[in-house]
Amino acid sequence: MEIWLKAHENKNLFTMHRVERFLYRAKSKYQDLAVVDSPQFGRMLLLDGVIQTTIRDEPAYHEMIAHVPLFAHPGPKKVLIIGGGDGGTLREVLRHPEVEKVHLVEIDEQVIEASRRYLPELAVGFDDARVEVHIADGIKHVQGAVDCYDVVIVDSCDPLGPAVGLFNYEFYRNVRGALRKDGILVAQIESPFFNMDLVKQVYGSFTKLFPIVRPYLASIPSYSPGLWSFMLASKKHDPRTPKRKPHEDWKLRYYTAELHSAAFVLPAYYSQAIAEEAEVADQAG
Repeated sequence: MEIWLKAHENKNLFTMHRVERFLYRAKSKYQDLAVVDSPQFGRMLLLDGVIQTTIRDEPAYHEMIAHVPLFAHPGPKKVLIIGGGDGGTLREVLRHPEVEKVHLVEIDEQVIEASRRYLPELAVGFDDARVEVHIADGIKHVQGAVDCYDVVIVDSCDPLGPAVGLFNYEFYRNVRGALRKDGILVAQIESPFFNMDLVKQVYGSFTKLFPIVRPYLASIPSYSPGLWSFMLASKKHDPRTPKRKPHEDWKLRYYTAELHSAAFVLPAYYSQAIAEEAEVADQAG
């Protein structure tokens, strides 16, 4: 009997993935966890039935959420990752020799445990001496952090359950306080086609808090069909031109210095949507 994973995009659309076998399944304090093996994407991590990452296309997500902000900063020494329990973003951050310390704050310890066992390609960085793992709520973590980090990466799941608070203004305001005077924040903000209301909401919050706000895009096939959106906010540095380039021996599979700049070029509908949001904010302000 064939097993198919039904991945809902919204109430009107879903995609199907054939699953060869379940490798792991558990219910944590916060969510249902599963690791499955699929012929198209290899091993997949699922949270509450939603695809979080796959072996086949994870470099697109993890390289773009990590390297764009890190190469946009001239000297990132201390980095905070909120979420990211699979370890993929951490792996990419640790490639940068400038980085001296990384705090990873993951609310669900079982995500890390499952990833260490079933996604070792992603979880290679957890034992690095520069890494400090906190099993805690990222929202509370930034409330007590002041002028601590050069780069903050919000590697969250969808805005459901424990991740809802990672998409609101108060959280972003606390992140701004946790950043140093030339700090950079980046967050994944879902599909720019199916979740434009969320994109506009986050853009509106960022522009109230930071002088430089730049959305950028990547193609991640196992996520919503089409493009995936990230939002970058900077206190000082324009992120569109990278300050350094990756080393050849990193053997990256998606990110390049040329793609870094190109990722900030937006489709017309996206530019129009955030321009409308900016106009509403100006009228309200």
